Amino acid sequence: MPVRSAAPSHARRLAAGPRLAESVQVRAALEWFDRNLSWINDAQARLTEIPAPPFQEEARASAVSELLSESGLPARVDKIGNVIGELRGATENEIVMLSAHLDTVFPAGTDVKVHRNGNRMTAPGISDNGSGIAALVAIARALEFAHIKPERTLLLVGNVGEEGEGNLRGMRELVETYGKKLKAVVVLDGSGTDHVTTKALASRRLEAMISGPGGHSWSDFGMPNPINALIRGSMRFINTKVPANPRTTFNLGQIEGGTSVNSVPYEAKIKVDIRSENEEELRRLEAALRDSIAAGVRDEMEPPRDRSKGTLEWKVELLGSRPGGELSPDSPLLAALRTADEFIGNQSRTERSSTDANIPLSLGIEAISIGAGGTGGGAHSLQEWYDAAGREAGLKRALLTVLGIAGLEEAKSR
Repeated sequence: MPVRSAAPSHARRLAAGPRLAESVQVRAALEWFDRNLSWINDAQARLTEIPAPPFQEEARASAVSELLSESGLPARVDKIGNVIGELRGATENEIVMLSAHLDTVFPAGTDVKVHRNGNRMTAPGISDNGSGIAALVAIARALEFAHIKPERTLLLVGNVGEEGEGNLRGMRELVETYGKKLKAVVVLDGSGTDHVTTKALASRRLEAMISGPGGHSWSDFGMPNPINALIRGSMRFINTKVPANPRTTFNLGQIEGGTSVNSVPYEAKIKVDIRSENEEELRRLEAALRDSIAAGVRDEMEPPRDRSKGTLEWKVELLGSRPGGELSPDSPLLAALRTADEFIGNQSRTERSSTDANIPLSLGIEAISIGAGGTGGGAHSLQEWYDAAGREAGLKRALLTVLGIAGLEEAKSR
C-alpha cells in the first residue's frame, strides 16, 4: 500500500495551523455554523428527499449545484455527474478537495420522506450521506459569508458512484482529471466526529452467474437447475474459513433467478462482496468463490440429471474493485485534522474503512474520510436516522481541517 511522506513545504504551511482560528474571517465562518443550524438541518432534509439511487444521481446533483452557486461558488457538472464548486486560491496549480458522495444504496421507488422529531430525522440515506452533502453546502455558505480566500484552490464536490456498484467512479474521475495538482482530499461521509479514516480497506464486488436451458418443473424434471447449482456452490463458499487477522469478510448480498415457481430457471445470479486488510486474502477469497461455483455446477450435473436435456454454464465477473492504501502518520493532512480536533475539544481514533478516500490513498495522494458531525445509525436500512445535536462541532472540524491544509491567502503575505 503506497504512502506519501510529508514534504517540508507542507510542514511549514502547517506551522500556521494554530493561528487559523485567530483569523477574523475564520472566526466569522465558524460562527456562521452556530447561527444557521436550522438552515443546515432543512437543507439536509431537502436533499435527502431527492432520490439518488446508484447511477441516478442527476436530480440531487442539480440541487447541490444550485446551492453551491447560491453560495458564490461557480458550480459545474462534469461528464459523469460530479458537481464541482471552485473557490480559487492564490495558488491555482495546487488543489485541496472537500467531497461528499451524492448517491445512496436505495433503489428507485424507495420512500425517502424525512420524518422529523426535534433534532432527530429519520429516512433512508439521511445520515449516509445526507449529513455529508448538507455539511458540504454549509461549508460553502460559511466560506462565502466570511469572504475567505485560500492559498490553495479549494474544490467542493458532490461526487457520484460511491455506493454499491458505483465502484468509486466519481472519485476516480476527479483524481484522473486533476492529477498532480491534487494535494489533499477530505471526504465527508456519514455522521460523527469520533473517527478519521486513514487506511483504505480493499474490496471486490463479484457476480456469479449460472445458466441452462430452462424448462417445465414437471415435464422437464431431471433437467439441471441453475438455482440448485448456485445454492450448492454458495453453501460451499460460505463455509470458507477467513482469518481474524488480517481481518477478512465476505457477504452474499443479492440473489436473483427464475421466472415462476413451476419453471426450471434458465439463469441464476448472486452478488458477493469481499473485503480484507490483505490483498492476498482477497485473491484467495475470489478464487474460493470461483472454485465453489464450479463445484456447485459439477454437483448439479451428477446423476440422476438427464444430460440429454442440456448442461449448465457458469462465470464469475468482477463488478468493482476498491484499492487499498494508507496515509502516513506524519502527513500534514492528519496534522491539520488533529489541530482541528484540539480546537473543538475532540478526540478521534484512526480507522480502516472503504470510502471515496480509497482512490487518492491508493495513488499516494493525502486523503482522509471523516464524519460530518451529529450522530446517526441504521445506515443502509429503511430505519436510518440522524440526530443533529452537536453537529456544529463536525462542521467546524471539517472547515478547520480543509483550511489547515489549504492555508489562507493572508497568511502568505505575513
